[in-house]
Amino acid sequence: MEPATQARLSQLRGNAPAKRHNARTVAALTGNPGCARRAVLDAAGIDKNALAAQVGFPAKFGQSQFAITRGNSFEAQVKANGYAQLVRMLRETLGLDIEEVGSKDLETVGGNESQELRHIRARQALQAAVEGREPLTFLDHPLLRLDVGGNNVYLEPDLVAFHHDGVLHVVEIKSFAIIDDQADGSKVAAAARQSAVYVLALRRLLGDDRVSHDVVLVCPKDFSNQPTAVKIDVRKQLIILDHQLTRLARIESLVELLPPGVSLDLATHTREELLTTLATMEARYEPSCLNSCEMAYLCRHEAAGCTSALGATVREELGGVETVARALELAAGRAVPSVEENDAAAMLRNTARIYGSVAPA
Repeated sequence: MEPATQARLSQLRGNAPAKRHNARTVAALTGNPGCARRAVLDAAGIDKNALAAQVGFPAKFGQSQFAITRGNSFEAQVKANGYAQLVRMLRETLGLDIEEVGSKDLETVGGNESQELRHIRARQALQAAVEGREPLTFLDHPLLRLDVGGNNVYLEPDLVAFHHDGVLHVVEIKSFAIIDDQADGSKVAAAARQSAVYVLALRRLLGDDRVSHDVVLVCPKDFSNQPTAVKIDVRKQLIILDHQLTRLARIESLVELLPPGVSLDLATHTREELLTTLATMEARYEPSCLNSCEMAYLCRHEAAGCTSALGATVREELGGVETVARALELAAGRAVPSVEENDAAAMLRNTARIYGSVAPA
């Protein structure tokens, strides 16, 4: 990223410490690649949760401190005693004969937590493992890097990279339960999307043939704290993620569209000033944002009455028809469609005729 762009993003954030990208934020960003607002806020490292609360539209999701503590405790349990439980589960889940276990903790480098230094160390360890130069089975907390719209994003995964016979498998440890061999579908889907981010970052570093598309998900079994593992194929998520990353606008071009000198420093700006600055960033709200973006309630409020607020399918079907009111007028034949609205207007009139001809029950 250009120094001038970095300076603009730092000015936008103000004096607050930068929030780091993670697999969840990358997955959410690529889930809605047309949203310039989220792209800029994430690139600037702005605390979207605090910002949303400051402007009066707080997010209604997120992990409690209790859930975070429980997750950390479960991860420590899974990795305890030289990864003994994990080795057993991997033998069963992947059908591998694992005789010896070598591991390396990559969370710090001699006490130095520099992102660039940690990434270099992780890259060296991962390459040494897959090339057979170092007998490593588990690489704990490798710091990965991924280009997201021209911004090099460091990903600090809550995972273990498991290496066997020249191939890496991502192991994702989650604290939600698998009960009677079933888990919450939305949580499993979110875990698959996040894992795909790690797989893609590893593949861009090591090559596709060195990183498996099969991810091992480790969760508590039933109502106990006993871990169990399942294998998830993330090829579909990888295809979508790779495609969506190519559609992201470059951060430099988005920053150039911002008025000079704007800032979202929560400590020095009023709610009205913050809203005015946010209005300069194009948002692309859709209902799925409510589950993945802290700014969703503000964006939904702004999009009220727009067809885009009804979801991607409606937005695409009604291309050129910007508001619900306009769609209703076209459906009723009370308005003359423009050239851009012709196809949508014909569909709306046909739909109105079909539903209008159905006698009420």
